Amino acid sequence: MSENPQSIDVPSSCSSESDTNERPETENGTVYSHDSGYENECCPASPITVPSLRPRLNSVNAKPRRQRTTSTSQNTIRANEAIIRCNQRTIYTAGRPPWYNTQGQQVEPFVIGICGGSASGKTTVAQKIIESLDVPWVTLLSMDCFYKILNHKQHEAAGRNEYNFDHPDAFDFDLMLEVLKKLKEGRKVEVPVYNFVTHSREVHTKTMYGANVIIFEGILTFHSAEVLEMLDMKIFVDTDADVRLARRLKRDISQRGRDLGGVLKQYSTMVKPSYSNYIAPSMQHADIIVPRGGENIIAIQLIVQHVNTQLQLRGFKVRETLAHSELQDRPMPSSLFLLPETPQIKGLHTFIRNANTSRDEFIFYSNRLIRLVLEYALSLMPFIDVSVETPQAISYEGKRMASNRICGVSILRAGETMEQAVSEVCKNIRIGKILIQTNQSTGEPELYYLRLPKDIKDYRVILMDATVATGAAAIMAIRVLLDHDVPEENILLVSLLMAEIGVHSIAYAFPKVQIVTSAVDPEINDKFYVIPGIGNFGDRYFGTEPNSEYS
Repeated sequence: MSENPQSIDVPSSCSSESDTNERPETENGTVYSHDSGYENECCPASPITVPSLRPRLNSVNAKPRRQRTTSTSQNTIRANEAIIRCNQRTIYTAGRPPWYNTQGQQVEPFVIGICGGSASGKTTVAQKIIESLDVPWVTLLSMDCFYKILNHKQHEAAGRNEYNFDHPDAFDFDLMLEVLKKLKEGRKVEVPVYNFVTHSREVHTKTMYGANVIIFEGILTFHSAEVLEMLDMKIFVDTDADVRLARRLKRDISQRGRDLGGVLKQYSTMVKPSYSNYIAPSMQHADIIVPRGGENIIAIQLIVQHVNTQLQLRGFKVRETLAHSELQDRPMPSSLFLLPETPQIKGLHTFIRNANTSRDEFIFYSNRLIRLVLEYALSLMPFIDVSVETPQAISYEGKRMASNRICGVSILRAGETMEQAVSEVCKNIRIGKILIQTNQSTGEPELYYLRLPKDIKDYRVILMDATVATGAAAIMAIRVLLDHDVPEENILLVSLLMAEIGVHSIAYAFPKVQIVTSAVDPEINDKFYVIPGIGNFGDRYFGTEPNSEYS
């Protein structure tokens, strides 16, 4: 992988996702191919969300500095963003932290609206705010994504620089509101990609998610009363007209292929009048007016201070709160289905819990137990009565699963160990993947990668994770499925071993989710391992860590 990623300038308004023939790669080198019928979201870049770059370290003992994650809809991938394109690959190097509380409900994000004239420096102000904020995940959405589709006559006028892109009628406010509302709910959205060279929307869209902080910037951010109601802070960037004109000339000529005469014609006949009639009057809605744009460091510091205060009041800590919750002493929830403890099940647990069990035996007996748990989970699916004829021409009254639309989703990496078994018990089952890892600095789970069938909302989902301690990773995975419109009652969480606190946390947050496991242990330790437990299941299964870490 190249150590000096290059910025890529493209003319579209949203350009941070790989092309369809590229293969996203995670930081540890794992490459995930783009399969037909699946959404490949390497957690989520712009307008799927683009994390900020985590530099490679020369020292083995040096600890990586926590970097910020930004979702942006700008047309340049900058070197300080954690998306690198080299050798026809896209590499993402940071993850999405929790966007919900311990009840699994989305915590309301702080929404900032930035308004100002064309080329006033709105994006620069947004970037300065993002750089100064002490939050791990920010979504930046540009109003430029929502230009309307032009008809033939309007397209010809745009080619002659006679179409007014600065007028409110040029924007699709209905779609804009729909996207903003979903982002505020933390849901997945598809954002249009506008090409300023061809004056048209691209065929493909960009996937985007909400975040702790959402920044929406554009020339008419304050024009819609409904958008204004959604904004927690309204900023107007006030820049001298001559400066804005100079910036616009440079941008339109160098990046959008315009000529000098066309840019000046458009500015004098449309841009300047629209600023006077629509943009400047909206300054009255601003909470803060920032003269000189990104150069006004004091104003940006005041903005950041206020935002950080608001975020502290809302709070996003999940795993630590779950670990110390008072749910543990309650009776087991009715949504828990525990595999009957037969001597056979007890014997399998004896093998996989034994620290002296060899890796080969651990894998063998784990696979047996996984198969039994999954078969038991399938028995909870809805069945219908059917009548078949036996080879002896005798009718047999039996059962058949009510639907064959079942999808398995593994929480990587330990959940991946269950994929083979679910494929063996469910013929031709589709498999999705969600990669969730713990941030070593914060202790919080972070979403790094997901690949789900595009129509997953129409499926019953078997969500697989080998062990569940606090339930933080499982809650994040369930929240992802809900954000993809999977009904809560259609989700079935399957695990080999769970801690009591994990069971209670998941059941409390999502009472309609069925939970299936072969055993429930009473405690977790300060490293969030289940006690007595089986250690780190993934490390023991894949042979990647010494056993001493579990103590």
